[in-house]
Amino acid sequence: MLGCGDAGLEAAEQVIRAGLLRLGGSMLGAVLSADRGHRGSRVPCGNGHEAAFAGHRDKTLDTVLGLVTVTRAWYHCAECGHGLAPRDAELGVAGASMSPGLAAMNDIAAAAGPFAGAARLLEELAGIRLTVKRVERAAEASGTAVAEAGRERAALIAARRLVPLPPSPLPDKLYAVIDGTGVPMTGRETAGRPGKGEDGRARTREVKLAVFFTQDGLDKDGHPARDRASTSIISTFEPAAEFADLVKAEGIRRGAGHIRQFTIIGDGATWIWGIAAAKFPEATQIVDLFHAREHLHSLTRSLEFMLLDRKDEWLAARLEDLDYGYIDGIEAAVRQYPLEGVKKDEVEKELGYFLNNAPRMRYHWFRSRGLFTGSGVVEASCKTVIGQRLKQSGMHWTVAGADSITALRCREASSTWEAICNKPDTQTRTA
Repeated sequence: MLGCGDAGLEAAEQVIRAGLLRLGGSMLGAVLSADRGHRGSRVPCGNGHEAAFAGHRDKTLDTVLGLVTVTRAWYHCAECGHGLAPRDAELGVAGASMSPGLAAMNDIAAAAGPFAGAARLLEELAGIRLTVKRVERAAEASGTAVAEAGRERAALIAARRLVPLPPSPLPDKLYAVIDGTGVPMTGRETAGRPGKGEDGRARTREVKLAVFFTQDGLDKDGHPARDRASTSIISTFEPAAEFADLVKAEGIRRGAGHIRQFTIIGDGATWIWGIAAAKFPEATQIVDLFHAREHLHSLTRSLEFMLLDRKDEWLAARLEDLDYGYIDGIEAAVRQYPLEGVKKDEVEKELGYFLNNAPRMRYHWFRSRGLFTGSGVVEASCKTVIGQRLKQSGMHWTVAGADSITALRCREASSTWEAICNKPDTQTRTA
C-alpha cells in the first residue's frame, strides 16, 4: 500500500491515526474510570439535602481521542428527585457531553470561521466528527461563559472585591482605543429599531470594542511603537453605560491607576467621551487624526461652491492647521464665507465637530509627547475580529449568538499578556 504514491501514504496515515485514536480513547476511559468517584454513602446534593449512593452509571463523552466511556458513582436525592455524579464535576464535564480539551479545540475552530467549516476542520485535522449544530451550540455555550466571566470579573473589580496587581515592570503608557461596528442581525433582533436604510429600519446591532495596549518607546523613525504582546480586547452588545463598566474594570486590570500616561482614543462619538469623562477623567483624550481629516474633507466639500479653484489650496492649509491643533484657524477660515440655509447648517455641523473636540485635537503637542494619535488598532479589530467572522455573506445573528462568538474571538485576538494576567497570583481578593 505504501508503494502506491501519495494516495497510498495518505490512506495509511488515516488508518494509523484512527487506530491510535481508538487506542488512546480506550486508555483514557480506563484511566478516568480508575477513580469511580465513590465519595461515601451520601453526598450533598447542592440544594441543602443529601443524595444517597445508587450504584454506578456510564457516561459517554466526545474527547480529542474520540468517544470515551467513563464509569462513575451515581447518587440520587429523594428530596429533589434528581441525581448527580461527583466525578463529573471533578472532571469538568457536569452536564456536558464534550471534554474540556475538545471544547477548547471546538472554540478555536468555530471562532475562526463558519460552523460548517469548523466541523469539517475538526474532522479533517483531528479526526473528530461532530455535527454542525453541535459545533455551534458548544461554541456559543463556551463564548457565553467567557462573556459572563468577564462581566463577573468587572463587577468584582468595581466592588473592590477583586484587586488586580499592577503590571511589573510598569509600562510608561497605556492606551484604550474605543469604537463600535454593526453586525447583521435577524429581523426579530432589529424589530422596531431605527436604522440608516432607505426604509428607516435597522439591519444591524452595534457591538462596542475597546482595545488596550501599552507603549514604552518609539521606533527607529521616532514614531510611537506598540509593545509586543500587550494587547487585550473587550466587547459587548450592551449599551454604552454597561460597556463603560467593562472599560473601567479592564483599565484598572491593565494598571491605569499606576501607569504614568493613560490615553483614550476614539473617532469623536459622544458616547466614547462620555465613558472617558465618567470612568477615567484623568486620562488624555485624543480624536483619531484620520477621522478628523475625513471631517475636514467633508467641510471642504460643503464650501467648494465658494472656494472654486482654490479648494485644494484651502484644504491643504486647513490640514496643516489641523496637524498643529490650530482649530481656531480652521474656524476663522470658515467664517470668512457668509452662508445661509442648508449650506450653513451643513458647515455648522461639520465645524461643530472640530469646536467640540478642540482639546482632543492638539496633535502637534501629542506627537511631541510621543503619543499615538490614531485609532487604527481598533479599526483593524472591527474588521478582523468582527467583520471577518460575523459579517460574511448571508449571515444574520441573534444578539446572544453574536456576543458569544465575539467573546471567543476577542479572547483569541488578545495577546499572551491576557493569559499571564489571569493567573491566580497576578490578582488578589480583598478581605
